[in-house]
Amino acid sequence: MFSRIREDVGCVFKRDPAARNVFEVITTYPGIHAVLFHRLSHWLWTHKLCWVARVLSNIARWVTGIEIHPGATIGRRFFIDHGMGVVIGETAEIGDDCTLYHGVTLGGTSWDAGKRHPTLGNNVVVGAGAKVLGPIHLGNGARIGSNAVVVKPVPENATVIGVPGHLVGQRATASPEREAIAKKMGFDAYGTSQDMPDPVAHAINHMLDHMHLIDSRMEMLSERLQDMGMENTQTKMPEMECCEIVSEAEELTETPLADGDKRTR
Repeated sequence: MFSRIREDVGCVFKRDPAARNVFEVITTYPGIHAVLFHRLSHWLWTHKLCWVARVLSNIARWVTGIEIHPGATIGRRFFIDHGMGVVIGETAEIGDDCTLYHGVTLGGTSWDAGKRHPTLGNNVVVGAGAKVLGPIHLGNGARIGSNAVVVKPVPENATVIGVPGHLVGQRATASPEREAIAKKMGFDAYGTSQDMPDPVAHAINHMLDHMHLIDSRMEMLSERLQDMGMENTQTKMPEMECCEIVSEAEELTETPLADGDKRTR
């Protein structure tokens, strides 16, 4: 439990640039308070102390404005930003590294017993005011836009907006070869959007494909030369370090010409 608490606090610094230190997060973030209360109330719920668990979750709701049923299952590094008005139902299941913003509801559409609340995969982000209703599944990496109403399953890496929610795009998954060469270079490929094409990302991805081909041919040539008896053909490629690039505006210098015009360098 304590390792999960450390992860819950630590993930805030990756998702909220306003977080400055651990003490501030622990003492002033209602989303963290709600998650900590839930970790305890869920433990009580699973040990058949249901009434005590419900009382504790009600105290958390009064303090934070966030209502999480103690029966809900929440994964690691869960973050609720701001949090006021968030409601998470009893049979909701939330994967790892998920983020909810204020006003989000993970609710049901039926009074029948059993599974009636959503299941969220890993790395899911649900925008402010969104409603995800019913026993539907949101795939890994799904993004739900603010104020959307989602009542149908969402595939992996898809983005849903509107009322009722509809798909507006699905982020492409990079090929293993492209990811390998990008990792070897110390570069994170970011051209992953199909609904909003980025010409720069498109060009970089093609460069990665070309470099992967060249790298493969060079390794094959090196192996052939080594088989022929040549030494020192297997030189390890040095790791590339991330460098901070500072762009400075060039000073404009005006040089008068003979005819009175000015030339800018």
